[in-house]
Amino acid sequence: MTSTQAAPPASTAVSTRSMRWIPGGRFAMGSDLAEYPEEGPVHDVTVDGFWMDESPVTVAAFRRFVKATGHVTVAERPIDPDDYPGVEASLLVPGSLVFTPTAGPVPLDNWRTWWRYVPGASWKHPEGPGSDTRGRELHPVVHVAWEDVSAYAAWAGKDLPTEAEWERAARGGLDGATYAWGDERSPYGRRLAKYWVGEFPWRNLDPAGQQRTMAVRSFPPNGYGLYDVTGNVWEWTSDFYRSDHAETSGRACCGPQQNPRVATPEGGDDAGDTAARIPRRVLKGGSHLCSDNYCQRYRPAARQAQPIESSMSHIGFRCILRAPGPVG
Repeated sequence: MTSTQAAPPASTAVSTRSMRWIPGGRFAMGSDLAEYPEEGPVHDVTVDGFWMDESPVTVAAFRRFVKATGHVTVAERPIDPDDYPGVEASLLVPGSLVFTPTAGPVPLDNWRTWWRYVPGASWKHPEGPGSDTRGRELHPVVHVAWEDVSAYAAWAGKDLPTEAEWERAARGGLDGATYAWGDERSPYGRRLAKYWVGEFPWRNLDPAGQQRTMAVRSFPPNGYGLYDVTGNVWEWTSDFYRSDHAETSGRACCGPQQNPRVATPEGGDDAGDTAARIPRRVLKGGSHLCSDNYCQRYRPAARQAQPIESSMSHIGFRCILRAPGPVG
């Protein structure tokens, strides 16, 4: 998809009132879990300090952005047939991918079984025509593609985090811990993130009104005061995707360990369908669809590739600000 929209105007002042300072330093990035080889190997990384939004950007905040700028999201725009040669014209209509529970147990090796492209689905209509965001103003905004989150960050005078910055923040100072709160998934029987309870993708044991996203700050913050760093929605980062961490294979463009980033898509080798040659960026943190029997990725080390032109009902974002830290 392409856009002729002008760059959005920056908002007047950048406030850190709803942001948290993430101290710079060295930490162990990644995980050596055998079932998720893309997370390894564990390696030392150093990042500078920065400010990060306390929670994912909400529907209410995104609505303010749209009202101020007139931004039309990728999911709401007409699709250029030249970008999708061979695809039936009737399918080339604005929309987005929406999670649709199955009627019963299904093999878990084909994500298309539970994801549906829904014409008319967007951030304003999360499940498609007939749905809306009433009562979900404080939920994370979803159905936002890379161009949308970049536009929001520019308007807010902020930026999107690199993968290393995001993981440093999500760990909350617990270097090497499995989860954002420690090594035990449910300490004292407490659920500390929004993930799937039941058997994915058909049996969800949460109450009917809580089976998709939840309001931000519904669970305790991590050690840096950040909410929803794992679970609820996946979050965009600015790094292009590699099947391993670029700094462990000598491919980082801005230094192997100090503030590593992957700023170009060249050499991308993700496991997805690359026939369309659409660049992919790294998502972090897992979502409300992660479960015990599928995609146990509500962890700081978890990572996933996402085509930059695609949006889905479980992907959101939060911003950072690279500026001096608090005084005193």
